[in-house]
Amino acid sequence: MEFTTLIDVESLREALATPGIAVLDCRFDLSAPDAGRQAYLRGHIPGARYVDLNRDLSAPVSATSGRHPLPDPQTLAALFHGLGVAPNTQAVVYDESNGSFAARAWWLLRWLGHPQVAVLDGGLSAWLREGGATESGEPPRAAAARSGALQVHRRAALGTDELIAALESPRTLLLDARAPERYSGAVEPIDPVAGHIPGAVNHPFGTNLRSDGRFLPREELAQRWQSRLGQTSPADVIMMCGSGVTACHNLLALEHAGLPGARLYAGSWSEWIRDPGRPVARG
Repeated sequence: MEFTTLIDVESLREALATPGIAVLDCRFDLSAPDAGRQAYLRGHIPGARYVDLNRDLSAPVSATSGRHPLPDPQTLAALFHGLGVAPNTQAVVYDESNGSFAARAWWLLRWLGHPQVAVLDGGLSAWLREGGATESGEPPRAAAARSGALQVHRRAALGTDELIAALESPRTLLLDARAPERYSGAVEPIDPVAGHIPGAVNHPFGTNLRSDGRFLPREELAQRWQSRLGQTSPADVIMMCGSGVTACHNLLALEHAGLPGARLYAGSWSEWIRDPGRPVARG
């Protein structure tokens, strides 16, 4: 069975006993960048390899980029291949619980043309609650998987100039995945400027989740997202957040709800505010 959005604990447990699966641990802490790897070394799902948000799932920050620029596709593809993701591999990505970092890896693999990737619903917390085994340290590196032809879905991501052009259309719906207090500008713990892009609508990624960190049932997600989109086609939806990470959570939720086609403003708020001449809204 192929998993392309979410996978539950029991399905992952069964899949681990079969060949052709690669598991990636995406735990990360924005305030303590090495904490995710240290947690991985202490204990992780058997066979999982660690990927770092800053070093692996992002390019180096530049003077004009956001905090987590998209990696070079060739470099990223080589990384995933070295972690065992071959063309027909079922990839599974997870973080601590809510999928906010794992969704970035999910989106990047799909961006590279690898649809067989799923986020572990509820993350490592769900795995442990249901008696899943763990191992410590780092597994020996296996031989790199054979890579296939790179098919980057260029349309899936937009730069700032493309976003500005898209916002000229009344059909475009720009959704901001940050918490309401960051969207409004009342609180800004990370970026030097508070507020949001004029015209953006707040849709916090946490609204996709149950209280235990698992995603809402597919039918409920579909109902909520259809209510949010109204008459807007998913193809006219652009997702953003602080740096292009948690926006992927909303993209995953839409896909799981059966509403594919939305795009990512990869630089997001942290790139938008690089130019002080760009407008900022608050409230």
